[in-house]
Amino acid sequence: MGSVLVGLSAITFVAAIVNGALGYGFSSITVPIALLFLTNRRLNPALVLVEVVLNAYVLGVNRSALPGVWRRVLPVIIGLIPGVLAGTIVVSRVSPAWLKLGTFVVLLPLILIQAAGWRRPIRAERSAGFVFGTGLGVLYSVTTISGPPLAMMLNNQGFAKHEFRAALGFVRLAESSMTAIAYLSAGLFVGESFALIPFILPSIVIGVPIGVWLIRWVEAETFRRICMSFDAWVVGFGISTLLQQLGVAPGPPAFGILLAVILIDVWLLYRFFSNRRSLNRPKLTAGARVG
Repeated sequence: MGSVLVGLSAITFVAAIVNGALGYGFSSITVPIALLFLTNRRLNPALVLVEVVLNAYVLGVNRSALPGVWRRVLPVIIGLIPGVLAGTIVVSRVSPAWLKLGTFVVLLPLILIQAAGWRRPIRAERSAGFVFGTGLGVLYSVTTISGPPLAMMLNNQGFAKHEFRAALGFVRLAESSMTAIAYLSAGLFVGESFALIPFILPSIVIGVPIGVWLIRWVEAETFRRICMSFDAWVVGFGISTLLQQLGVAPGPPAFGILLAVILIDVWLLYRFFSNRRSLNRPKLTAGARVG
């Protein structure tokens, strides 16, 4: 157990750096790796309590932009309520191993879609926001992850950088607070979960400021894309391992999923960096000569 706790500290430290840089990503990095050696029922309550504090910090830093965005994301927050309740029931009743597999299966397409840079603005923002919020509430209460789909939605709708961080902090503070209340009502807060918190909090206190500093020197979109690539490979490995453990696809064939994920992600990485080079390549003016 000592090695598990040390590993959790290291994972959450890296995840905190990502969160400090992007404004989200703590659970997106932590959960896929930590679920390889912990169950949702033990990990989730600890992460939810930590994220209440972390999201309050993110919102506090970006509070000046909140008056301009809170009405736009209010339908999402209202939609969170039934979603969080439904997700909490799932966590409390579904077998841990199958819950892990379900978590990975849901996360993989979300990560790959974001890695592909898919965007499509939604015109009926209010009505779509409620439906989106319900799905987000289920996803967060089951996995404690909501950053990738939420970031994708906010980017789709054209939020400016400061507005993006304020809206992200507002929604994530609401979902983590609601989930904490739902977990408390369901009796999911136990001593084993509380024991993880002292190994997570120091990582956040140190890692988040490092991420805030780091993003000043690294291009944000490239940093985000590398993080998504790492997540995709971890989730692919998790799915393959669980398929083997559960006897769904015994033996080497189970790792065909991981191989497929690697091939897709390598292609997406090639396309991403090719597009970046094209955008950054100096353009010749009409009167310039080529010597």
